[in-house]
Amino acid sequence: MDRRSQDRSGSDGSGSERRGLDRRSFNRRMIVGGAVAAAGVTSLSIAGAPDASTAEAPPRTAPAGGEVKRIKLYAEKLADGQMGYGLEKGKASVPGPLIELNEGDTLHIEFENTMDVNASLHVHGMDYEISSDGTKHTRSDVEPGGKRTYTWRTHAPGRRKDGTWRPGTAGYWHYHDHVVGTDHGTGGVRKGLYGPLIVRRKGDILPDKTFTIVFNDMTINNKSGHDSPTFEATVGDRVEFVSITHGEYYHTFHVHGHRWADNRTGMLTGPDDPSQILDDKITGPGDSFGFQVIAGEGVGAGAWMYHCHVQSHSDMGMAGLFLVKKADGTIPDYEPHHAGAAASKGSGSSGSSGSSGSGKGSSGSAKGSSGMSGHHHE
Repeated sequence: MDRRSQDRSGSDGSGSERRGLDRRSFNRRMIVGGAVAAAGVTSLSIAGAPDASTAEAPPRTAPAGGEVKRIKLYAEKLADGQMGYGLEKGKASVPGPLIELNEGDTLHIEFENTMDVNASLHVHGMDYEISSDGTKHTRSDVEPGGKRTYTWRTHAPGRRKDGTWRPGTAGYWHYHDHVVGTDHGTGGVRKGLYGPLIVRRKGDILPDKTFTIVFNDMTINNKSGHDSPTFEATVGDRVEFVSITHGEYYHTFHVHGHRWADNRTGMLTGPDDPSQILDDKITGPGDSFGFQVIAGEGVGAGAWMYHCHVQSHSDMGMAGLFLVKKADGTIPDYEPHHAGAAASKGSGSSGSSGSSGSGKGSSGSAKGSSGMSGHHHE
């Protein structure tokens, strides 16, 4: 089990999601959101040499890929009528579990459809044969009670035989159903059959926490208004956000007090990196991107809002809170809306995925060395 604390606010009751938080400062129907991350920065003494008493360990980085990994993934109907993916039977969530790979890895997914309608698994950004497309016209969907193995491959960047450059697979991607309701999976996506996927390149800096935020029509992670997910971190944590958009609308993703670079990792590679610095990004259906921030860097602890910046969307509840705590656990000028909010901290599943819809389930993280297994965090 990875020592990182990757929080995922799925709806199974074991994460760092809060509900019913104080909305007095913006809108009673808007709520939620927060995560934080610790960055490894080396402290130098006055003489310029590292001070052993204060120097921090450098950030952990992704290893080389090349492994063959296997997981099981289940499609399930949830108690509230929604649908979700899960790494174990009875623990599906919305979003589904975070799947993490390194460039060069191959992943075999034994997919089981426990529902009473056909379902599938379609991925963005990966290499796969047509038999793993997850679509009805290729007959790669799964009947009720059926099983199918989907195989996803990744590769590192390199030069083609003709001299042109082939990009690698590293990036922030996602997977979803492609057959429930229509041949494009409109019903499945609308009900929560989607999840995050990250492919890392050797040397990529690893976060302390990863949170997934999905704008699906006018919901966040299939939750609306006062149920929007909240994410938590501590000042100095290195926090990774994965943003995915589904549905019928374009949105803008904005986080108060924090910025990122508009490139593959969301981080500058050095002082001459020309990447634009953002705190707001337009995103449309099928889009996904991600970035890392140092929680509270330069701004400190606080109840930092995240939201869609289309004004009517945020007014209708597409907003939440990124709660950045001091080392002692306090948050300046912030009080939960009611005492029960603290108790509901565990209402989401822990791990690397963002908060789920109101369906029950554990949204764990799928990763590992030879075999991939889901695991929970915090």
